[in-house]
Amino acid sequence: MLAYAVKRIGLGLLILVLVMVAMYAAVFLVPGDPASVALGPRATPELKRLLIERMGLDQPVWWQIVEFFRNALTGNLGYDVWSNRPVSTLVMEALPNTLVLGLTALAVALLVGVPLGCLSVMRRGTLADAVIGVLSVGVIAVPSFVVAIYSLLLFAVTLRWLPAIGAGEAGDIASQARALVLPAAAIALGWIGYIARMVRASMMEVMGEPHIRTARSFGLPEWKIVSKYALRIAIIPTISLVAVGLGSILSSAVFVEAVFARPGIGKLITDAVNTRNYPVVMGTVLIMTTIYVSITIAADLLIARLDPRVRDVFRG
Repeated sequence: MLAYAVKRIGLGLLILVLVMVAMYAAVFLVPGDPASVALGPRATPELKRLLIERMGLDQPVWWQIVEFFRNALTGNLGYDVWSNRPVSTLVMEALPNTLVLGLTALAVALLVGVPLGCLSVMRRGTLADAVIGVLSVGVIAVPSFVVAIYSLLLFAVTLRWLPAIGAGEAGDIASQARALVLPAAAIALGWIGYIARMVRASMMEVMGEPHIRTARSFGLPEWKIVSKYALRIAIIPTISLVAVGLGSILSSAVFVEAVFARPGIGKLITDAVNTRNYPVVMGTVLIMTTIYVSITIAADLLIARLDPRVRDVFRG
């Protein structure tokens, strides 16, 4: 298990390095002079030169990458070009809002998707199974930002049941919870379909195992067989899906935050890209990638703990 964990962590570190190198390459492929975009067309050549030097863009690319990682190892992700505040401070101020949104959406997707998948197996071949299957595929096909826009128009603008923008009033939990309903539901809807389909497919394989037939021979109710004996094994592929999906959920949160004007990583990185504030872009991408890789590694280790065969495959 220790050797497996070391290999997975090493692979995660390699992914971080490759992502940041790719980000630096993308920076130089973006059209337009960053100083001109940031300062405007009336900026003097002297101001442009000072800004480029301050951002470190006058140095070779390889030096910028090495310097970025050297500083990152000490916790220094650079400074905001305009406010001169540490990038780590800006990210940590915005990150909680995005994490709350993403984790709430994930919790909703699990609380609805897993029972739907189990119900589909228990009612397999019936109308309920067919309806759940059609709805699951249907919600998967709809992008989260489309759901966000239409839910905003319906529930916030037309019916006025929920707030349209913002994250609620500071210190007011009820207000913040109401502001979280629409964006979290917009993100969770598609993942409810993914999880329901994954749970159903995994459960169908497990339901034919000998221990399930043994449980049936003892006359146990179907719901107990599904929840106590089958789900424990069938949930393993879902754990992997959720770990990979959390990165996609956080990415969806960026677009949903823009639709609902919520403060968070989405607004931070969008503003930074628009103003070519590269230190903020790089620092934000590094932190979000680190979170994503860490969650993936944790999920892999949990799966390996639940199913030792995974360690054997990796070793082979």
